[in-house]
Amino acid sequence: MDSNLLKTKSLEQLVADVEHGKHLKRALSAVDLTLLGIGAIIGTGIFVLTGTAAANQAGPAISLSYVLAAWPAASRPSATPSSPR
Repeated sequence: MDSNLLKTKSLEQLVADVEHGKHLKRALSAVDLTLLGIGAIIGTGIFVLTGTAAANQAGPAISLSYVLAAWPAASRPSATPSSPR
Protein backbone atom coordinates (compact mmCIF):
# COMPACT_ATOMS: atom_id res chain seq x y z
CA MET A 1 0.00 0.00 0.00
CA ASP A 2 1.57 3.27 -1.14
CA SER A 3 0.61 6.00 1.31
CA ASN A 4 1.35 9.72 1.13
CA LEU A 5 1.17 9.93 4.90
CA LEU A 6 4.82 9.02 5.53
CA LYS A 7 6.47 10.60 2.49
CA THR A 8 9.18 13.18 3.12
CA LYS A 9 11.10 15.67 1.01
CA SER A 10 14.85 15.95 0.95
CA LEU A 11 16.47 19.07 2.35
CA GLU A 12 17.66 20.06 -1.12
CA GLN A 13 14.12 19.85 -2.51
CA LEU A 14 12.76 21.98 0.36
CA VAL A 15 15.40 24.67 -0.24
CA ALA A 16 14.69 24.62 -3.99
CA ASP A 17 10.94 25.04 -3.34
CA VAL A 18 11.54 28.10 -1.15
CA GLU A 19 13.93 29.66 -3.66
CA HIS A 20 11.39 29.22 -6.50
CA GLY A 21 8.60 30.84 -4.50
CA LYS A 22 6.51 27.74 -3.76
CA HIS A 23 4.50 28.33 -0.61
CA LEU A 24 1.52 26.75 1.07
CA LYS A 25 -1.80 28.34 0.18
CA ARG A 26 -4.16 29.54 2.89
CA ALA A 27 -7.12 27.22 3.13
CA LEU A 28 -8.77 28.13 6.45
CA SER A 29 -11.16 31.05 6.71
CA ALA A 30 -11.90 33.14 9.79
CA VAL A 31 -15.00 31.04 10.45
CA ASP A 32 -12.97 27.82 10.24
CA LEU A 33 -10.40 29.13 12.72
CA THR A 34 -13.12 30.37 15.08
CA LEU A 35 -14.88 27.01 15.06
CA LEU A 36 -11.55 25.23 15.57
CA GLY A 37 -10.89 27.37 18.64
CA ILE A 38 -14.36 26.76 20.06
CA GLY A 39 -13.94 23.01 19.52
CA ALA A 40 -10.58 23.06 21.30
CA ILE A 41 -12.06 24.89 24.29
CA ILE A 42 -15.01 22.50 24.55
CA GLY A 43 -12.78 19.45 24.12
CA THR A 44 -10.41 20.65 26.82
CA GLY A 45 -13.35 21.26 29.15
CA ILE A 46 -14.59 17.71 28.64
CA PHE A 47 -11.19 16.22 29.53
CA VAL A 48 -10.79 18.47 32.59
CA LEU A 49 -14.28 17.61 33.79
CA THR A 50 -13.59 13.90 33.31
CA GLY A 51 -10.34 14.17 35.27
CA THR A 52 -12.06 16.03 38.09
CA ALA A 53 -14.83 13.43 38.24
CA ALA A 54 -12.25 10.62 38.27
CA ALA A 55 -10.31 12.23 41.09
CA ASN A 56 -13.26 13.17 43.29
CA GLN A 57 -16.05 10.67 42.67
CA ALA A 58 -15.36 7.71 40.39
CA GLY A 59 -11.79 6.67 41.06
CA PRO A 60 -10.42 3.91 38.83
CA ALA A 61 -13.86 3.12 37.39
CA ILE A 62 -13.50 6.04 34.97
CA SER A 63 -10.39 4.40 33.46
CA LEU A 64 -12.32 1.16 33.07
CA SER A 65 -15.13 3.02 31.30
CA TYR A 66 -12.61 4.45 28.80
CA VAL A 67 -11.26 0.97 28.11
CA LEU A 68 -14.77 -0.40 27.64
CA ALA A 69 -15.65 2.47 25.30
CA ALA A 70 -12.43 2.03 23.29
CA TRP A 71 -12.93 -1.71 22.77
CA PRO A 72 -15.59 -1.44 20.02
CA ALA A 73 -13.75 1.43 18.34
CA ALA A 74 -10.47 -0.50 18.27
CA SER A 75 -12.04 -3.72 17.01
CA ARG A 76 -13.90 -1.98 14.17
CA PRO A 77 -12.50 -2.57 10.67
CA SER A 78 -10.50 0.28 9.21
CA ALA A 79 -12.49 2.91 7.34
CA THR A 80 -9.82 3.27 4.66
CA PRO A 81 -10.36 1.24 1.49
CA SER A 82 -7.94 -1.58 0.89
CA SER A 83 -5.76 -1.47 -2.18
CA PRO A 84 -6.41 -4.03 -4.95
CA ARG A 85 -4.03 -6.95 -4.99
